[in-house]
Amino acid sequence: MAEPLKNLYNEAFFALLIQDFQVHHKTFDADAFKSLVFDKAWPQRELKDRMRHISVSLHRLLNMPFADTVELFKKVISQREGYSLERMFFPDYVEVYGQDELEVGLDALAFFTTYASSEFAIRPYILKHQDLVLERMFQWTASENFHLRRLASEGCRPRLPWAMALPSLKKDPSPILPILEKLKGDETDYVRRSVANNLNDITKDNPAVTLEKAEQWFGQTKETDWVVKHACRSLLKQGNTRALVLFGFQEPAAISVSNLRLDKDSVKIGDAFTFQFDLHNESKNTSKLRLEYIIDFVKKNGKTSPKVFQITENTFKPGLHHFSKNQSFKDLTTRKHYPGIHCLRIKVNGAEKAAISFQLQ
Repeated sequence: MAEPLKNLYNEAFFALLIQDFQVHHKTFDADAFKSLVFDKAWPQRELKDRMRHISVSLHRLLNMPFADTVELFKKVISQREGYSLERMFFPDYVEVYGQDELEVGLDALAFFTTYASSEFAIRPYILKHQDLVLERMFQWTASENFHLRRLASEGCRPRLPWAMALPSLKKDPSPILPILEKLKGDETDYVRRSVANNLNDITKDNPAVTLEKAEQWFGQTKETDWVVKHACRSLLKQGNTRALVLFGFQEPAAISVSNLRLDKDSVKIGDAFTFQFDLHNESKNTSKLRLEYIIDFVKKNGKTSPKVFQITENTFKPGLHHFSKNQSFKDLTTRKHYPGIHCLRIKVNGAEKAAISFQLQ
């Protein structure tokens, strides 16, 4: 079993952190810091809670003005090169204690993001000073530092996972678009992927905005085509006709699916089954097809929730094509299985072509 991420904060990490603080703050009290950090709740705290707790503990220990603390943090975080998740309590400190000092806070987040992403910490600043912060983020798109360019895109995602939402940008994402426009052809995949994820966020509330950008950008470069395709992944899963047409997928009226079958009528949680089906291209031409299967998983409350899995995306000559796939029902950290009647459905270019039910025990 993989080590929990929260255990990044181990004895070795704190030993180095205390050492770095003592280089730049001669009266840093290591024992008092450890006493604050390792309280009774520490073992139960998860990763983000531990980050926040370290921020609060440092604030209590240092008891310094915000600007002075930031200058100390800059020296400490730059003591060691490299980018690491565990140092995200530095930008978190800015999120918690810097809301009333916009310029100092933004400067600190720009500095810290090279060592640990400020994507979560900048969001309260956007909520409070949207126009000013987005203007600064647009300036960051011209930075030589790819971490800062990524922050410009990642920090303003309307639906960034594990982060507070940005309701104003969910409603109207237009202020984000100049940032994405500047970064869509960035030289690093790290930044381009963020642009794609931002646009995919926008599809959840404003699909027409994403589709308009996708149609403008598609065909410019290989890199931009990838951004567009990744940005439209949710729309493609939904079978959005406009998205499908953009990527050359035909209307699947001449495509049929038959003989959908399972190798067992029921399956136990933790086991797997194999399903097979035949796809028939009844047209006279080669067709570009996106094949997916959906399983309507039973939830704890007895209702169902669909999960889309891609089978393939390819061109198919006229005639019959056979498919066979395995599906596991082992519990995952992201999905727990519950017994009940499930349904497996086959979709071709967004259109459902066949379905079969089965019992999960």
